[in-house]
Amino acid sequence: MAKGPEGAEGRWADGDAVEGDAAEFKPLTPEEVRLWRQRHPALSVWRVVAWQAALALLVWAVAAVGVLVAGDGRWSRVASVAYGALCAVLPSTVMAWGMTSSALARWLGAAFPGVARASLAGWLWWEGVKVLLVLAMLASAPRWIPDLSWLGLVVGLVVVLKSYWLAWIVRPTARDRSVCSRTGMG
Repeated sequence: MAKGPEGAEGRWADGDAVEGDAAEFKPLTPEEVRLWRQRHPALSVWRVVAWQAALALLVWAVAAVGVLVAGDGRWSRVASVAYGALCAVLPSTVMAWGMTSSALARWLGAAFPGVARASLAGWLWWEGVKVLLVLAMLASAPRWIPDLSWLGLVVGLVVVLKSYWLAWIVRPTARDRSVCSRTGMG
């Protein structure tokens, strides 16, 4: 039997089982699965997009207030921050639409129901579209924003990209999930 780092046969230092210790595994019953899913509701991709949009508006407003307070009239900085935020929100929205509502998503779901490879292929496709869209938007930024502030653009982009952790922390509870499913928001 394999020895863990602490020398305990069949176990790692944190108590996890190692190879050959499959006797402790017990599959969940359908009732246990239902209860687990109630306690751990799925995170909607549209909730992440909503958080990104909210943070985009917030970072834009903070940049605008900063320019007003500074009084230097450099509104190109505000435009740069807003464009950086848009470089995160727009591609994420396109990917969310592609994964949930596009003809490709509907076709993959109908042609290969329950097949993980089809879901992975769809995710890889839309992730590639998202990355190419971000790169195209960043490359064209100097053409769209005169007197572009690259620092402002990166600040807007990074702040909005960090919304993933916020959407994860502020997850809906089981009660919120039932409300969201009735209203179509979840």
